[in-house]
Amino acid sequence: MNESRNSFFASARERRLWLLTALLVLAIYSTLGLAATLVAWLYGQALMTIAFVAAMLLTALTIVMVALGVRPRGIEIGAWLGVAVVYFLVLLRLAIPERSHLMEYGIVAVFILEALNERAAHGRRVPLPPLLAIVAAAVIGAVDEMLQLAIPSRVFDWMDMLFNLLAATMAVAAAVFLRWVSGRVRQKSV
Repeated sequence: MNESRNSFFASARERRLWLLTALLVLAIYSTLGLAATLVAWLYGQALMTIAFVAAMLLTALTIVMVALGVRPRGIEIGAWLGVAVVYFLVLLRLAIPERSHLMEYGIVAVFILEALNERAAHGRRVPLPPLLAIVAAAVIGAVDEMLQLAIPSRVFDWMDMLFNLLAATMAVAAAVFLRWVSGRVRQKSV
């Protein structure tokens, strides 16, 4: 069901996507003071690796589901594997704290991208949704870092802001690439 042209949101789906994005950002911000305690507990219970792998799988699943929203065909599976390899190689090069940025801000960026695409699909003007999604996620990440200035157990870090930007860029690029491959496959099958 479409929303009225007078409504801020172009559709009920767009409203849900923005709500999910806001809840995700709230969840990220709300854990700022608890992060060190949570990491210590996960290590103490020997659950850190399992938690990290589960989070990465959920991140990958989110990107794929949002980007495609359909059952994959032939070349799409190859594209997915290519994206997975790139993420895996980046993960190997990053320290554990920075790896979480790939998950947090990658998912934030993909939800923002999808909300912007939904808005544009309903005739609202949205210039360059992928770029806007990357910038918005990077700004949210910058606010995350600035909030850490007020938390004694946390440290503001310019590099973390760059990792947030990297995470947003990688996720949006992966979503756009996978959607493009999916569109090409669908065109050939018609």
